[in-house]
Amino acid sequence: MDFDPILALMGLPLAFVLGWLASRFDLRQLRLDNRQAPKAYFKGLNFLLNEQQDQAIDAFIEAVQNDPDTSDLHFALGNLFRRRGEYERAVRVHQHLLSRGDLGEDDRHRAQHALALDYLKAGLLDRAEQALLALEGTRFEAEARLALLANYERARDWKGAAEVAHRLEGSDQGSFSTRRAHYLCEQAAEQPSGGDTTPVQALLMEAIATAPHAARPRLALAEVQSQSGAHLQAWDTLCEALAECSSAAPLIAPPLAQAAVAADRVAATLALLEASYERRPALDVLDAIVTLQSLDPARHASARERYALHLEKEPSLVAAAKWIAGEVLTQEQFHPQVQRALDHAVKPLSRYRCMACGFEATRYFWQCPGCQAWDSYSPRRIEEL
Repeated sequence: MDFDPILALMGLPLAFVLGWLASRFDLRQLRLDNRQAPKAYFKGLNFLLNEQQDQAIDAFIEAVQNDPDTSDLHFALGNLFRRRGEYERAVRVHQHLLSRGDLGEDDRHRAQHALALDYLKAGLLDRAEQALLALEGTRFEAEARLALLANYERARDWKGAAEVAHRLEGSDQGSFSTRRAHYLCEQAAEQPSGGDTTPVQALLMEAIATAPHAARPRLALAEVQSQSGAHLQAWDTLCEALAECSSAAPLIAPPLAQAAVAADRVAATLALLEASYERRPALDVLDAIVTLQSLDPARHASARERYALHLEKEPSLVAAAKWIAGEVLTQEQFHPQVQRALDHAVKPLSRYRCMACGFEATRYFWQCPGCQAWDSYSPRRIEEL
């Protein structure tokens, strides 16, 4: 049969119409799918803003099922699982993202960072370390190093933490010298106790060189020196601490008073503490002054009067309780009951408080047990804040 060009020309309009109908059908289907996915997505956002996390998770799961190739939906879903404490599900979501071959480099790094956070929250420190180390050289490098620092601190790997802190300092992320001094002090504290204190003292001397204005290394060094019988060296170390870290005077004053008695440096120490107290009155400094003054029989009677003089400077229930403890009252038979009531009332005022999370403790912590922040406790008691 011969080819008829007229029939071919007549078939062109038919082919055009069929193609147009097919494209319209595909567009309608695409628009329908796109309408369904954002609807579920925005529904999930609405639940999230209303703090309805269960409903938000269901909505995001629906959105992911409608559009499984959208990485942003996976990130939103994984973050929700992590916030809910469902770390295993969060890990699966982010591992699924990393397994995709079509994922861009930036999204891959983002998924790696999210996976590391999942491991951290779940307490899987070894896996978290591996995931964070894989982010070196990416845009998440600084965040990963900070998280890695926290990870090493939780694991009490002080050498690893010091290395990360040094790298952070080298990349203009701020000064970490005080933090590195804390790590050296922690290493010194973990040294086995024995007759030879040379390794401990070497670590503490390195800490002093790392952060000359930090109080902790000198306080720790003075304690080691006192325990080994070098009371005069301990006194010298604490005098240096008072000169370099005047803001920590309430922490330095009690051991300084003890070292002064052991090293027979009471008069010189009294002069130092009096000068510190005049610059900024503090009850712990005043207690040390009263302790040293009480050693002199000629000044023993006037030592307690210092608490009454302190009340002229600052209203203090703690100072009032200490003053009244040695006074003879008109109705002395009621003194024990009054004293017990006062002592009970001042207990909460004599605690230390973390300035970051508000955690209160009866003793001073260099790292808050509540929020793990360093140097977040004020050296002054709650009443003096």
